[in-house]
Amino acid sequence: MAEFPGELYYAESHEWARLEEGGTITVGISDHAQASLGDVVFVELPELDAVIAAKGEAGVVESVKAASDIYSPVSGIVIAINEALEDAPETVNESPFDQGWFYKLKPADLSELDALMSVGAYETHCENEAH
Repeated sequence: MAEFPGELYYAESHEWARLEEGGTITVGISDHAQASLGDVVFVELPELDAVIAAKGEAGVVESVKAASDIYSPVSGIVIAINEALEDAPETVNESPFDQGWFYKLKPADLSELDALMSVGAYETHCENEAH
């Protein structure tokens, strides 16, 4: 059964956003998404200092099944990338919400989080996709 942490915001494209104490946003893909992809074998992350628009392409995650674009849930400037994924992309499968995060943003507008789904809405979205 997929995990759905309640403190996160979710995009329809299965990325999650976590508002950190300092006002930054950490981004990754959901447990549901990593399970659908299968074994992750490569992750292409955005460049540091890249400016990314909400719903804009931020990278690619490749699995044994397929390659999928990573979209940014909110607009902002990339301030950190998870370099550990270069050598251990399987971390996305093992820990999608903790060690398997993709990048961190300095958000352009925190109110963009309001356009994302709550955990309940995201669970319903995943159930509807399955049918």
